[in-house]
Amino acid sequence: MAKIALGVASSISLYKACEVLRGFQKAGHEVQVIETRNAAALIPPTLFSALSRHRTIVELFDEDQPWSVAHVALAKEIGVLVVAPATANILAKFAQGLADDFLSTFYLAVRTPILIAPAMNEAMWFHPQTQENVLRLRERGVEFVDPTGGYLACGDEGTGRLADPSVIVARGLELLRHGNSLAGVTVLVTAGPTRESMDPIRYLSNRSSGKMGFETAREALRRGARVVLVTGPVSIPVPAGVEVVRVTTAAEMKMAVELHYAQADITVMAAAVADFTFAAPAARKIKKGGLAATLSVVRTPDILRGLGTKKLPGRILVGFAAETDNLRAHAQTKIREKNLDLIVANDISRAGLGFDADANQAVLIDRRGRIKETDVLSKRALAAVIWDVIEDLRGQKK
Repeated sequence: MAKIALGVASSISLYKACEVLRGFQKAGHEVQVIETRNAAALIPPTLFSALSRHRTIVELFDEDQPWSVAHVALAKEIGVLVVAPATANILAKFAQGLADDFLSTFYLAVRTPILIAPAMNEAMWFHPQTQENVLRLRERGVEFVDPTGGYLACGDEGTGRLADPSVIVARGLELLRHGNSLAGVTVLVTAGPTRESMDPIRYLSNRSSGKMGFETAREALRRGARVVLVTGPVSIPVPAGVEVVRVTTAAEMKMAVELHYAQADITVMAAAVADFTFAAPAARKIKKGGLAATLSVVRTPDILRGLGTKKLPGRILVGFAAETDNLRAHAQTKIREKNLDLIVANDISRAGLGFDADANQAVLIDRRGRIKETDVLSKRALAAVIWDVIEDLRGQKK
């Protein structure tokens, strides 16, 4: 049995929080309810206290309780924080880091998975500021069960209704199952491209955005791992809580990876490392008239192959393969030649998938030849599938 914190904000749909609470209890879990002051004005805390069999928390400072830093103590006890319903106001507080009541202060202390189910008028939900706050929270690893369409409390019809409580409970339980599955595990992830300079202005690179590697790092963090992320030049924010090492060239990535590899229980090489670098980069800009018809390049070190030769017993090494043809054959060759435990292969010739896209479809092949082909998924959802397979492999190695 785990403890779940259920945050309740002042949407008119907060009566449905009772169903969410009961759903978690039926699954065998303990629930601690935290109401905002405005929510407590709509439904008194005594109702949630009676249902949860715990005193509902409203105020940050309560003289009737033994002294403790309550929000910090509770944050250490829970397996997941679920906020249902969440108002535009509480989303703004979370996104901006404001902490003026128990729930917003508690949010900053939580290091377990967080699930938010918003509910509000359609105009408020689609307001640019609300959407910006949601995007910022998603980038930090917060999960959402988006509101649905239908008849709203204000009399309008549109998007803004709280998602069905059963859907919220199911997603919360899923996060709870994975919340500590990698506790005590150190994960090394690489992401993004490398850049190989020809001169101070021009460089050789590829189309990798780093999104897949970042989502892989985010998912490992969500499951309780210590995560070291070695990333090439990208323009996406680093998930809060990840230890980041920024590099530019393949040589720099090799050095950073080798520095952390020995301490990593699981290494996931999602970076698209350039295969070639210039033999003699120029210190000054090369004028067009001085540009040779043929540019001299040399191969970069094969970082993944090098790691495979020094893999320790019990450690897991995962590679990625971006292909345009013969996907499975190329992936199976790579897993053998580089001594991998798992390879994630995807067809980058398909429009809207792979490099610089938000979605992907992959074939996962492990060293025993077992194959799992995914549907088209968001890269965040694919990262969860990848970690499910890695955890299964890890269990077999123990």
